[in-house]
Amino acid sequence: MVRDGGKVAEGDRSLDELQLLTDTAGSEPVEAVLVRRGRPDPATFIGKGKLSELVAESHMLDIDVVVFDNELSPAQQRNLQQAFQCDVVDRVALILDIFAQHAHTHEGRLQVELAQHRYRLPRLRGKGVELSRLGAGIGTRGPGETKLETDRRRILERMSKIERELKEASRSRDTRAKSRKRSGLPMAAIVGYTNAGKSTLFNRLTDAHVLVEDRLFATLGFTVRRLDLPDGHKALMSDTVGFVRRLPHELVEAFRSTLDEAADADLLVHVVDASDPDPDGQIVAVRDVLTEIGAAAVPEILVFNKIDVAEPAVVQRLLTVYEGSVSVSALTGEHVDDVTGAIVNGLEAATATVSLLIPYDRGDLVATLHDAGEVLDEQHAEAGTEIKVRLPAATAERFANYLR
Repeated sequence: MVRDGGKVAEGDRSLDELQLLTDTAGSEPVEAVLVRRGRPDPATFIGKGKLSELVAESHMLDIDVVVFDNELSPAQQRNLQQAFQCDVVDRVALILDIFAQHAHTHEGRLQVELAQHRYRLPRLRGKGVELSRLGAGIGTRGPGETKLETDRRRILERMSKIERELKEASRSRDTRAKSRKRSGLPMAAIVGYTNAGKSTLFNRLTDAHVLVEDRLFATLGFTVRRLDLPDGHKALMSDTVGFVRRLPHELVEAFRSTLDEAADADLLVHVVDASDPDPDGQIVAVRDVLTEIGAAAVPEILVFNKIDVAEPAVVQRLLTVYEGSVSVSALTGEHVDDVTGAIVNGLEAATATVSLLIPYDRGDLVATLHDAGEVLDEQHAEAGTEIKVRLPAATAERFANYLR
């Protein structure tokens, strides 16, 4: 739905994406309708008149499920389902379903389940006598507790259990992250809109074999590989979950431990599909998520992908508008050297090589430097430890008092 005075073209693009999401979820899109309205109706979102019109059309087309591009309140969803007499889901539920289908790792499945519970909890409601009957279970339900209350309590208990398991997984990831930092290698994280070609570029740069599919959200995990740079240095590169416009907050929260890897990177390689009808909108959507996870300040290079199928004039416009960006075809390898060159320059700008003199009574700082950067040389002098280290620029500033 777009509001009066809203951008109809933007609404059409959003509907096109909704149809693609619906297809990815395993349903066949039959009809798409753009509704213009000043403000959402509190009861039905679209108003009684438009609802009657769409109900009649859905019955004529024998529709099994109606998908709304906007987020519906629990009450709106219930009212719409009663009117349509079929399942009604919103954009949030649709994306959650896609993530549930594509999550293959144990941690990924837990993250998606947690997001689903967060979405469903406020939508729990008794259905007649069945869910409102009182009961007195042994060790589960107290006297007078309804079936609805039991369901809510079980979901909350399950959520707590999942959160504990995810915290344990997060501790394991933190251990691996510390190990990577001890290696002294800078980290570049590939981010971007879903299906922008991130995994294809990741495989091209690192000679990895990450799953590549022409579908939304093919990658939900987090993969790290070593990257050999043309200047002789080495770096680590990660491939992360793709973003989408209005990525559900429940998913951002559930995947926060995974997405935090991007916030901890020294450089973001932001891949954009140059052949998409709205590449600028993709950039905005990705940057919105990066801001939400605290990664907005991480240095970024824009990589416009799929130049083998994009219009040359469009690619040229993007390169002109976004200064310092590069273009590539991850599929064919065209201009891949430009990407590695940009990564080298980006990492150089994001890191600083400093020579420090650390007093012997501050040995803790030496340990910190080993954890935080790449130690290039270390000597023991009369006044303290002389150490040459390459650090993230922001970290290097903390040691300004110890510069030689």
